[in-house]
Amino acid sequence: MPLRSDIKKVLVIGSGPIVIGQAAEFDYAGTQACRALKAEGLEVVLINSNPATIMTDKHMADKIYIEPLTLDVVKRVIEIEKPDSVLSNLGGQTALTLSMQLAESGFLAEHGVKLLGSNPETIHKAEDRQAFKDTMEAIGQPCIPSKVVENIDDAMAFAEEIGYPVIVRPAFTLGGTGGGIAETREELHEIATNGLRLSPITQILVEKCIAGWKEIEFEVIRDSKNNVITVCSMENFDPVGVHTGDSIVVAPCVTLADKEYQMLRTAALDIIQALKVEGGCNCQFALKPDSFDYAVIEVNPRVSRSSALASKATGYPIAKVAARIAVGYTLDEIVNQVTGKTYAAFEPALDYLVVKFPKWPFDKFVYAKKTLGTQMKATGEIMAIAPSFEAGMMKAVRSIELGMDTLTKRDFTELSDDEVEKKLGDVDVDRAFCVFEALKRGISIDKIHEITKIDKWFIAKLNNLVQLEKWLAEGELTAEKYETAKKYCYLDSTIERISGQKCPEKKLAVYKMVDTCAAEFSAETPYFYNDFDEENEAAEFIEQHPSDKKKVIVFGSGPIRIGQGIEFDYCSVHCVWTLKEEGCEAIICNNNPETVSTDFDTGNRLYFDPLTKEDVEALIATEKPYGCVVQFGGQTAIKLTKHLTEMGVRILGTQAADIDAAEDRELFDELLEKCNIPRPKGETVFTEEEALKAANELGYPVLLRPSYVLGGQNMIIAHADSDVSEYMKIITSHELENPVLIDKYMMGTEVEVDAICDGEDFVIPGIMEHVERAGIHSGDSISIYPCQNLSAHIKKVIVDYTEKLAKALHVIGLVNIQYVVYNHEVYVIEVNPRSSRTVPYISKVTGVPMVDLATKIILGKKLKDMGYKSGLYPEAAYIAVKVPVFSFEKLHDVDNQLGPEMKSTGECLGIAKTFGDALYKGLVAAGYRFTDPKVGKNPDSPDGTYGVLISVRDSDKNDVIEIASRFEALGFKIYATGGTASVLNRNMIAANHVYRIHEEQEPNVITLLESGEINYVISTSETGRKPSLDSVRMRRKAVERSIVCLTAIDTANALLDCLEARRSIEDIELVDITKI
Repeated sequence: MPLRSDIKKVLVIGSGPIVIGQAAEFDYAGTQACRALKAEGLEVVLINSNPATIMTDKHMADKIYIEPLTLDVVKRVIEIEKPDSVLSNLGGQTALTLSMQLAESGFLAEHGVKLLGSNPETIHKAEDRQAFKDTMEAIGQPCIPSKVVENIDDAMAFAEEIGYPVIVRPAFTLGGTGGGIAETREELHEIATNGLRLSPITQILVEKCIAGWKEIEFEVIRDSKNNVITVCSMENFDPVGVHTGDSIVVAPCVTLADKEYQMLRTAALDIIQALKVEGGCNCQFALKPDSFDYAVIEVNPRVSRSSALASKATGYPIAKVAARIAVGYTLDEIVNQVTGKTYAAFEPALDYLVVKFPKWPFDKFVYAKKTLGTQMKATGEIMAIAPSFEAGMMKAVRSIELGMDTLTKRDFTELSDDEVEKKLGDVDVDRAFCVFEALKRGISIDKIHEITKIDKWFIAKLNNLVQLEKWLAEGELTAEKYETAKKYCYLDSTIERISGQKCPEKKLAVYKMVDTCAAEFSAETPYFYNDFDEENEAAEFIEQHPSDKKKVIVFGSGPIRIGQGIEFDYCSVHCVWTLKEEGCEAIICNNNPETVSTDFDTGNRLYFDPLTKEDVEALIATEKPYGCVVQFGGQTAIKLTKHLTEMGVRILGTQAADIDAAEDRELFDELLEKCNIPRPKGETVFTEEEALKAANELGYPVLLRPSYVLGGQNMIIAHADSDVSEYMKIITSHELENPVLIDKYMMGTEVEVDAICDGEDFVIPGIMEHVERAGIHSGDSISIYPCQNLSAHIKKVIVDYTEKLAKALHVIGLVNIQYVVYNHEVYVIEVNPRSSRTVPYISKVTGVPMVDLATKIILGKKLKDMGYKSGLYPEAAYIAVKVPVFSFEKLHDVDNQLGPEMKSTGECLGIAKTFGDALYKGLVAAGYRFTDPKVGKNPDSPDGTYGVLISVRDSDKNDVIEIASRFEALGFKIYATGGTASVLNRNMIAANHVYRIHEEQEPNVITLLESGEINYVISTSETGRKPSLDSVRMRRKAVERSIVCLTAIDTANALLDCLEARRSIEDIELVDITKI
């Protein structure tokens, strides 16, 4: 069937901000879909609230609305644009739920809009837990004993009937949100309450826990003619009970007998046919290891995280194919673009193995609960391609950026044998490393399997690595030992460390090809992975496709994590596109399967590999590039600069010595002195004693942070010696390569600029001002462009300092500078001569294509030749407010008080003609709820009142008086803990006193938060982090109850501005950014 004639204009709904459970994979899928639809000549309208993505770039769609993804806003976009259809299955759970609500309410039918990809009945059958269960039973597919319930009593009763443990799965949520495994009545009551509240249809499934069965996934695809194929099978290293997003995953399946494989493959194909999905679909199964019993866990009738992994693992572009199926094509009509010869109906074949390893945020959150269950906690993932599982794990562990080059984790080496065996029972993020340590201690494969239920095949493969390492450590390092270690992808430096000897030779990796068909057909757009073999397929490909173009390698940013997110992939992709436009061969090296940068056709060639010194050396030897670009790949790529320079590789853009001058405290201080630019006073220290001495000399509060970090990792504000001691003990538990920086903390207005410099001229697209005062990480602050409260003089000083710094650091390309304005003086906080997380949003709202310009500059062009004058670019007609989005509900025991260490996973953008409207849009998009006590009674509160709970540190007590007064004037009832209540009451604000948690008296903070009376919590404390602290427990309870929790006075003021204006999203103009 060709393109449907009844489709001319398609609305694509994006997935919104990056949160745990819904990350960059939907930028990748949405970008592929938009490109595929535009290639068909269709008009594409896009709505997505995320400004950091390639998907919301101006040339991705004909009309682009960076607006809140709420039902009312989507309805308005449909009324304005009048599309004839909506594509529902490429924007994650967000798009699927919105599409379902639009269809079920009759709105789509009323406006003559068709739902593409998944019809309402399909979505209902897959997402509604009871309908799904009924559908599976109707086609003879076994389900786990379970019951769909809509209240707590039914959940408790069913659990008693089937026995504990039970799993709770809420309907219409993503990443296992609100779900979990309950071992007891108390746990079930807590999880089920939360799950019912978070499900948009107040429905949960309570099912018998079958933890220990194997978890298998099939990615399948179907068209309107009922053609179905399996794209990829995947197997979880962890048994059922760990969310697949938190498990190590192997593709294709490795431990199944042919009969088991065919049985599950047939089941997956039967399911997609029964659900009538048109496009991609993910089926998850539980398989009993000692029989042929299996059960269907769940089905996602949309493109998912697993789809992105399956696409990159096989080279089969699922999202692109799904988009074309949605508009009428069938699998036998869609050409496979990798081979250029086969069709999409041709099932991919793999002659290699893929290992996906999750990236968790626990290196940032040292006090967080690291246990894994059915609710996802990983922020991102990496993918390693290798000829064996052993080699795949070795590549994965060094890609994940934990500072490890083998599976030996230092924490476990200090435990006794009994402690290691006991630790095997913990289902947490370190489980694979614990299994490795147990094998090193001689604990048997059978014993480890008995405790962990991990398949013996995986354990035996890890044991091969243990035995190899023992062999390397014994006697002479022979050529045979070296060859064997290289076959398993060990680095030379690792072999030398384990053996204590120099390597007998230096063998660089060669490259193998991913072509979707196990080399049955030659590939036109292949990508490569490294291996230690004789034949170098990348070198052969280069030889067969000679080119006189300059070859430039762009190093990507690795896995998505807090502090280094999708923004850096945006920058890498733009760099590659511009290099191609400028007549270069653009080559990408990255290891993240979720992103646009690792799409098979983004660059001229793609290398899917770890970003370490030795891996990069092999790539340089094969490609022999003209130069390399590191400034767009975040800290991951920047770390390679020194090594590349030592290898004699040309760095395009700012040089290694200048990058070092910005990071090295002493060099930077010298540079600032030369430029006559002030900064907060500071010291560098290595020990706890030095830190305490420096802190007392500077005077509290002080800011502590390691050098060479991104996202404020391990950064705190210390108010006393005890804070410094606690911090230094944690930071010095690992060997310090670089010093810790201690600065005097200044609580002023934080200002940020991104600038482009060509060595002579510079352009600042815009000055951004933060709502929250300095001390809260820039990534966690509400950021306003253009700045609203800076005088002309201060702006002039910022422009002047930016020029001086960019020129003194010899910046060629991008630079990000953070300032604090304190007592009418401008101080420099830090300078980063690279791209930053604000580049995508500033590029979109100012119209200055920052990465494109920077890329042309590193190739030798000048700003003035491209039509740009030196200095501050004229301000845009619109105001843009970037609002951070957090994933605290997924990370148990993490304190949600904001500070200098970044905690947000994503961001939204509000764009409007006025600051108030832009702020309101941004807050709505980020999930803030606006409550007006004068409109009606609070349905969750016993007495119908709306309340605010306030508990702040002494330094905030004066500021909070006005905040409480404003809430009271709006009709909110004020509650406060002891000291805060006393201050408020003395200032004529009627504050109801509530007891702190440890005081164990009523009315208590916990009882109050659980009562439904509280709509907002304002909480700040001198200390935080530790889960046992009262203030942390109070804030965590607010998160668990989905109560808006504000941990900065300035954020509370911003929210109040919106509440007092009594705005409604219906009153505010929607903005198509293609017209800005």
